Amino acid sequence: MSPPLLKLGAVLSTMAMISNWMSQTLPSLVGLNTTRLSTPPDTLTQISPKEGWQVYSSAQDPDGRCICTVVAPEQNLCSRDAKSRQLRQLLEKVQNMSQSIEVLNLRTQRDFQYVLKMETQMKGLKAKFRQIEDDRKTLMTKHFQELKEKMDELLPLIPVLEQYKTDAKLITQFKEEIRNLSAVLTGIQEEIGAYDYEELHQRVLSLETRLRDCMKKLTCGKLMKITGPITVKTSGTRFGAWMTDPLASEKNNRVWYMDSYTNNKIVREYKSIADFVSGAESRTYNLPFKWAGTNHVVYNGSLYFNKYQSNIIIKYSFDMGRVLAQRSLEYAGFHNVYPYTWGGFSDIDLMADEIGLWAVYATNQNAGNIVISQLNQDTLEVMKSWSTGYPKRSAGESFMICGTLYVTNSHLTGAKVYYSYSTKTSTYEYTDIPFHNQYFHISMLDYNARDRALYAWNNGHQVLFNVTLFHIIKTEDDT
Repeated sequence: MSPPLLKLGAVLSTMAMISNWMSQTLPSLVGLNTTRLSTPPDTLTQISPKEGWQVYSSAQDPDGRCICTVVAPEQNLCSRDAKSRQLRQLLEKVQNMSQSIEVLNLRTQRDFQYVLKMETQMKGLKAKFRQIEDDRKTLMTKHFQELKEKMDELLPLIPVLEQYKTDAKLITQFKEEIRNLSAVLTGIQEEIGAYDYEELHQRVLSLETRLRDCMKKLTCGKLMKITGPITVKTSGTRFGAWMTDPLASEKNNRVWYMDSYTNNKIVREYKSIADFVSGAESRTYNLPFKWAGTNHVVYNGSLYFNKYQSNIIIKYSFDMGRVLAQRSLEYAGFHNVYPYTWGGFSDIDLMADEIGLWAVYATNQNAGNIVISQLNQDTLEVMKSWSTGYPKRSAGESFMICGTLYVTNSHLTGAKVYYSYSTKTSTYEYTDIPFHNQYFHISMLDYNARDRALYAWNNGHQVLFNVTLFHIIKTEDDT
């Protein structure tokens, strides 16, 4: 039996005891028990009127109320004798007691509902604290707030429980249990350092604002990890290039697609990645020259590519539909003299990063090792060059991030970023940054500074790799 039902049973038993006491004890107190009833409790014995007054009770009816029966003597007895006065006094006491019992009955019914409610809430609390004990360290602040609200609902029930004077021990037990629960909750709060929901919400908003401000101050970072790839589309031949403009506005998401590494002059344009996936072309461009390799780049609205069978770089404006500039890259090898490991006329690799436009190639003067040149995006003039010691023919692909060239050791399965060269410090280091070559053959790998991603052509699949950079926070003192 649950504690509330036990409680109700205790109250009803108390009522029965009061009724029995009235039937057995009160007559003797007033001298009216000259004859005792010996019949069973629920039957009424015929009493001679001359035997005097008798008080008889059946203890309680099915509804739990007290029933008292008084048998009076014959009417010719003196109504003003001492026993009559005592009887009237007794009747008044009985009536008072009956009224008290009725009030107690109403209070019991009302308080019983409170007890039922408390039983449900206590069961809920028990389940909650089991959950807390199972995983204290990961409990969210919202759970604490819910528990506090439950405790606030329980506190008003304490005065109700105190009305049960006949069972003070049970009341004490409830109060002690609530105190214990409160102590446990307080201890957990102190241990985890929790705050109420509103305070936590404000802290989160403040943190978000600070993080946004911090992101605005992020400068270039060092490559730490490459994840993916995400396959965007499967199309074209084994070799090709696809790209977006890193300097385009957020609303401008045009995609350019250049299939194959030679004997082609057609550039296909799509208004968005979604159109690219669905194949909905918005425009095609017929270039005045065939391109060599797959290492082209779109930068600030223009396409930069290597003219077939030469070391000439072409700048072609998509908006104007014509060549804006062209220049020979002095001493640069071309037409598979110094290609990447996969061949494909990949001698000259054009790329862009946060700093600007770059060309990566090799020369005889540098013994076939990689040379990095920063280009003027308007005139294509070489602004500055860096000679490295890494053989161009041993490189699978390369890309620039924040002025640092990252070189892979292969274009096949098991490829990883193996070497890096910083143009800022003119120093190099050997690295070990693996990435998943899902389709086994990479013929194009370029970094997009706006998307913070690597665009790749992976054996006829157009894929994206996510990059993780170790950022340096630019403070106000550095601006």
